[in-house]
Amino acid sequence: IGTNANGKDYVDLGLTSGTLWATMNVGATSETDYGSYFQWGETAPNTTCNWENYKYNGGTQILTKYNTGVNGYGGTIDNKLTLDLEDDAARANMGGDWRMPSAALMEELKSETTSEWVEDFNGSGVNGRKFSSKTNGNSIFIPAAGIYRGGSVDYVGSSGGIWSSSLKDDYPNLAWYLYFNSGDCYIYGSRRC
Repeated sequence: IGTNANGKDYVDLGLTSGTLWATMNVGATSETDYGSYFQWGETAPNTTCNWENYKYNGGTQILTKYNTGVNGYGGTIDNKLTLDLEDDAARANMGGDWRMPSAALMEELKSETTSEWVEDFNGSGVNGRKFSSKTNGNSIFIPAAGIYRGGSVDYVGSSGGIWSSSLKDDYPNLAWYLYFNSGDCYIYGSRRC
């Protein structure tokens, strides 16, 4: 573990890209703390998480930013597939060079580590997924913080996910995220709100 990335701890998992992963979620104070919940492309935590209050919702199937215009999505078509740094929750809340991982970096994390479901991580009472390096033995733990939507958190302790910085280009109302539960872990497209 290192502590030189704007005062935040990081882990070198020996990944091909050289990417260093944070030891905790954005807004967390420890690796078992859930951290903050965000809508994709927003930098302030959100406790309602619905289309009505989503920053880039211009109406039914109208997107005002990050839009490829395919499958009936109108509005501002900018063909942006990756979050601008100004819309990156990690950069805005952790500073320095921190950023949200792309979907490709999540795929790398998945393929170049061993992932296992852990209950009561280190006696904390928190369930989640541990990703251990296949080369150097280092690991990160991502807690099963559930999913915040429509003003409530569902599935706490049984599943969780972290946003990528990547838009799902064929359905621009979706963005890629790393989803996991006790049985599996995969990259999935989810509604941006």
